[in-house]
Amino acid sequence: MKKFRLISVLIIALSLSGCMYWVRAYQTYLQMDEFDRHFSFSVSKDGDFTLNFKEPILFSEDFVSLSKLYASEDIATKDGGRRWRYWFRKLDAKGQIIKPEIKFYSELTFNKEKKITAWSFSSLFLEIAPQKFLEASLRAIGGGKIDKEKRQLRANPEGLEKIADQLPKKAAVIAKLGEPLKIVNEPEQEIYEYRFLLETHSIEKGYEDRAFNDVKITFNKKTQDLVKMSGRFAGLKASIDYRKLQKNPDD
Repeated sequence: MKKFRLISVLIIALSLSGCMYWVRAYQTYLQMDEFDRHFSFSVSKDGDFTLNFKEPILFSEDFVSLSKLYASEDIATKDGGRRWRYWFRKLDAKGQIIKPEIKFYSELTFNKEKKITAWSFSSLFLEIAPQKFLEASLRAIGGGKIDKEKRQLRANPEGLEKIADQLPKKAAVIAKLGEPLKIVNEPEQEIYEYRFLLETHSIEKGYEDRAFNDVKITFNKKTQDLVKMSGRFAGLKASIDYRKLQKNPDD
C-alpha cells in the first residue's frame, strides 16, 4: 500500500511542474508519516529551534527553485557543507527598516552532498511560533492533504497529542516585536499585521514581491492569548492555528 502511495505521489509531483525538485519535496513529505524515524528537534543554548533531517533528500538547489530567492548569507562549514541564513528585518509604515532593528532569521544547513540536514529558526521567531506548537505543526504535515491545483499542503492536527502549555500573552509578544503596521479589530479577536524585508542578493525575475514578508498575528480579545500566526517566509507560506493544537483545560 505504501509503495502504491509513493508512486501516486510521484505522479502528482511530476504533473505539477515536471521538475524533479517537486518529486524530492513530496518524498520528504512522505517521510513525515514516520516523523521520529526521519526527523528530530533540538534547541541551542541561544534559543534557536532546529528541525534535523536524519535521511535528507532535498538539495540546496531545490530551495532556490521553490522559493526563487537566494539567502542573505552563504557560509562554508567545516565538514564541506554550506549554511544559508535568511535575515528578515521589520519595516515601518514608510517601508524603511526599523531602527534599532527588530529582526529574525531562518537558516538551512547542507552537507557536502548539498542535501539539507537542518532547518533552524532564531529565538525571535519562537515569539510568534512557540516551540511546542511549532513542533506539533511540523508533525501535523505528515497527515496533511495535498491540493494539486493550488500546489498547497494543509496540515492535519487530528490524532496528535494536545499541548497543555499556555500560549503567550499579547503584551509579551508586542514587547519583542514592537508595534504593528496595522490592527484589524474583529468581534472576538484582533489581528496585528507586520511586514519584514528579506535581505537577499538575488531574486528571480517576476518574484520580487517575495522579498516582502507579511506576518499576521491574531490575539483573543478576552484572554489576550496569541491564537494564530500566518505569514510568508522566503516564499514559504505558513499558517498555524494554535487553538487546534492546545489542550482544553476542561479535558
